[in-house]
Parts: sequence; structure tokens; C-alpha cells
Amino acid sequence: MTVEPSSSSTKSKGTIQLKKELGLFSAVSFILSIMIGSGIFVSPASALKYSGSVGMCLIVWVTCGIISLLGALAYAELGPLVPRSGSEYAYFVDSFGPLHKFWGHLPAFVYSWIMILVIRPAEVAILVLTFSQYLCQPILDALCMKDSADTDKMIKSLAIVALGIITYINVSSVKMYVKVQNVFGLFKILACLVVIVGGLNEIGCGNTTNLLKGFEGTTTSPKDFALAFYCGLWAYDGWSGVTIVTGEIRKPEVNILRSILIAVPIVTVLYLFMNVAYMTVLTQQEMITAHDQNQAVAVLFGEKTLGTMAFLIPLGVAVSTFGCALSLQFGVTRLCYVSGQDGFMLESMCYVHHKRLTPAPAVVLQGLISLMFILAGDIQELIEFASFLIWFFYGVAMISLLILRKTMKKAHRPYKVPLVIPVFILVLAIYLTITPIVLEPSPKYLLALIFMLFGVLVYYWFIYKDNRPKNLMGSVTRYTQLLMEVVPPEVE
Repeated sequence: MTVEPSSSSTKSKGTIQLKKELGLFSAVSFILSIMIGSGIFVSPASALKYSGSVGMCLIVWVTCGIISLLGALAYAELGPLVPRSGSEYAYFVDSFGPLHKFWGHLPAFVYSWIMILVIRPAEVAILVLTFSQYLCQPILDALCMKDSADTDKMIKSLAIVALGIITYINVSSVKMYVKVQNVFGLFKILACLVVIVGGLNEIGCGNTTNLLKGFEGTTTSPKDFALAFYCGLWAYDGWSGVTIVTGEIRKPEVNILRSILIAVPIVTVLYLFMNVAYMTVLTQQEMITAHDQNQAVAVLFGEKTLGTMAFLIPLGVAVSTFGCALSLQFGVTRLCYVSGQDGFMLESMCYVHHKRLTPAPAVVLQGLISLMFILAGDIQELIEFASFLIWFFYGVAMISLLILRKTMKKAHRPYKVPLVIPVFILVLAIYLTITPIVLEPSPKYLLALIFMLFGVLVYYWFIYKDNRPKNLMGSVTRYTQLLMEVVPPEVE
């Protein structure tokens, strides 16, 4: 087992390595790209449905934003302390690794196993399918084409093209990725502002009937109240995203914290005012019905307020989902990269293109897995069966922070979060991991645990016992080098 964490993705000028290409603006844009996907446009009604009233729903959105900021602040301490890409993976290696020969590296392996093979590529597949659906929607509406096998083929084909473009960008150049991400990030904000301005215009015209209902109908059920916060927090997921690319951020000791302090409050304000806009124009029942019928709430909002400019909403959803998919793939390939360095993935996953300085094998792998998910059809259940584990890993990351407070007492910390914050996030993570299992029992949670157990067996046999087919793996590495023109990192 070869686990030797390096302190940075770039050690010296002239080496073939991932370079630090992300400044403060790009780091902020990265967080925004991951946090703002399709959720706030497509299905923001869940929190309203469970909270029961406009007033309580808005409190839920604000509170969830504050909780997300607190969690991100804990990660802001971990990022510079463990200055590698990989986020939770890197923290698990450095905190648990020295504690036990077998169990110490198991959390890091299981995390990379689940994220690399299931959650992130499946999320990318869903995002590009959503992108394709909303980009095609105005055309299909103009042609009066209803749902059919032909429209499904059109949407799936465009999704595959979008996935190919995303993969090409991430293979080609980090600078190209940064430029595209920044442009799409700006357009994503503009799409949110279109909704907000439309809502403010309605309020200015005196359309305040729905808002004046206030806390009327607020739920008294502890179960519904818990589910309202659960839905809200999932909408904010991605607040820790910047730490997965720590090794490529310039001055991470200051820019990680600054990017979090800028990006998460921006998302909170946008989410709050977008919900105000939705609930100004649409009744509670209209929002819930649209959600239950898989109709985008934002599209219904646009039809009622924007007139001939209503096409801007599906276009905004398409832009938002494309940017989110691009950044998600960029992030998970860095997890592939560092786990390949440590021997937890194929060695070639940490190889870098000798000219482009991108982890081309890791990007191509993620593109292929996402392609398989697109071709497989309905994969929403696949996301749900394992996505509840994300908060489980957030909780384990808080334990890592507490351990590193003991084992790395003398390490330089540019920023140190108050102890109460990681303890609070840990308690919340335990609650959010258990809540869906208790309140909505489903076989999918058992499947998630089975998949984790299978990961433990793979770890024991191939990593801990080192029973790897070395000749086969060597051949894979050689062919990968030849086909993709990649070399091991840190080669002069």
C-alpha cells in the first residue's frame, strides 16, 4: 500500500505537474458553479411543501445558507492545513491514516470509491441530460413536438455531445476550463437575476397576496419540519467544493477562505430572493403541483411574468446545468488524480499530459463512466441511493479536523475555526444521515451500504493485501501513456 501524501500538486518550476491556475475570482466561480445547478430552477418547492408556509420556507432557506457557510468555514481551516487536492479524501488520509495500518486508510478509499465510480459521474450525467432537455425545450415547443421516442433520442444525443464538449475542455487545458467556467458562472448569475427582477417587478406592481399569507399553514409536524431543512440543505450542497482543487489554487492559505466568504453568502442571497420571486407569482399549490409533475417551477414562473422573453428561463437552466457539470467533472478528476498518486486507483489516473498539464486519463475515465450512465437511462434513483452519504462524509471530515487539532498542533494555520462549529456540523451530519433512513425507509439505503461493503472488500484484497494483477495493470499504464501522451507527475 503506497500512501505518501505530497504537500502540493506543484513542487518546482519546470516539472510536469498540475499547475496553480485558479485565482480568487476563479475559486469563487468554482463554488458558484457547483452550488447553483438545476435545483433552484427546477424543484425549489420541496422546502415549501414540507414547511407549509411562505414565511417558514424563507426562514428555512436563510438558515440552510448560514449552516452551509459554517460548514464551509470548517473546510477553510482544513484546506490550507492539508494543501492537496481531493478535499475529504486528503483529510481522511492525513488524519486517520497514521492511526491504524488497515482501518486508517479505509475511509479515504471508500470515499474515493463511491465518489469516483457512482455519485459524481452520475450527477454529471443527470446535469447534461437536464441541460439538453431545457436547451431543446423552446425548439420542441415551437415545433409542437410532444414527448416521444424521437424527442428522447434528440435529448440524449445532445446530452452526449455536451458531455463530449465538457470532457474535451477538461482534457485540453486548465486555462480553457477557467475561462469557460468564469463565463458560464456570470451567465448563471444573470439567469438568477432575471428571476429576481421579474419577482421584484411583480411586487412593485402590488402583487403581494401570496407573500402576505406569511406563516399561515406552517407545519407542526416534526417530521415535515426536518424534511424541509433536509431539502434546503441539499439545495446548498457544494459549499465545500473549492477544497477539492486546493492543489491548483493560487495562495490557498488566503483564497480558500476568501472564496467561501464571498460565494456562499452570494448563493444564500440569490436563493432567498429567487424563492421570494417564485412565491410572489405562483401560489403554494401551483409550485407543489409543478414539482410533483416534474415541471420546472422557474419555467412556469417565466410563462407568467416574462411573456415573449420566457425562453430566457429554460436557456438559463441549460447554462446553469452545463456549468455545474463542467465543474463537477473538473473536481472529481482531481480526486482521481490524488487517489492514483496514493495507489488507491489505477496508477495512470495520476498521469499528466506532457504538454497540456491536465490529468487526461482521469478526465477520460470520468467521461466514459458518465456516458454509461446516460446510456443506461433513468439514473435518478442511482443518485438518491448513495447521495445521503455525502453528509455522512461531511461528518467524518469534521472528525478529521478534530483529530488534526491534536496530531498537528504545531502546524501553521492561517485560519482556525471556533471549535463549536465543527462539533455542530458533526451533530448535524449524523442527523442528516439518519433522517432519510428513519423517516422514509427505502431499499436504496441498503443498496448504498452494500456498495460500501463491496468497497471494503476491494480495499482489503487489492489495496491492503496488494493482490493486484500487476502485469495487467502495467499493460494498462503503458497503453494509457502511449494513447494519451501522458507521463508520471514530477518528471523533469
